[in-house]
Amino acid sequence: MSFPGRIVVINGEEQANRAVEYLFRQSIIGLDTETRPNFKKGGMNQVALLQVATHEVCFLFRLCQMGMPDCLVKLLEDTTLLKVGLSWKDDIHQLYRMRQFTPGRFFELQRYVQAIGIEDLSLQKLYANVFGEKISKSQQLSNWEASSLSEAQKAYAATDAWACVKLYEKLKQLQHEGFEIISEEG
Repeated sequence: MSFPGRIVVINGEEQANRAVEYLFRQSIIGLDTETRPNFKKGGMNQVALLQVATHEVCFLFRLCQMGMPDCLVKLLEDTTLLKVGLSWKDDIHQLYRMRQFTPGRFFELQRYVQAIGIEDLSLQKLYANVFGEKISKSQQLSNWEASSLSEAQKAYAATDAWACVKLYEKLKQLQHEGFEIISEEG
């Protein structure tokens, strides 16, 4: 399974401003981050990529090239737009290390899927359990700080953010069918 929409790589603040304007016109977005792996004990890299997906488009914000512009802080702090993520608390912490902000309206998927009996909380297993489709994780340990992203990296990153939206909507559908599993905030 792979994100079927358009993928837009954002390298600068002007592009980021236009993308965030578009995102604020949506009702729900999925988010994820990627960080270049560090194989040295105690080492940690900064977030290189912030992925933000709708049903139709995924913006890949190259934080390693442009830092954290004001428009992204505004998006992350917003309390009206529903932002859905998986293991998002860790991502927020890493983004906060880059630039301080007060997290707005977020929905943490892991917190709720346990209520329907899913114990493995990785995105790949969760998506497979809910939809019966596999998400490839082959690009997970690639270099997210490379001067340009490969097509495989772009597809991987976009899929991770988009899958969060799809999972949220499926959970809402299950709730509508009688499962008591989801509240609006998380």
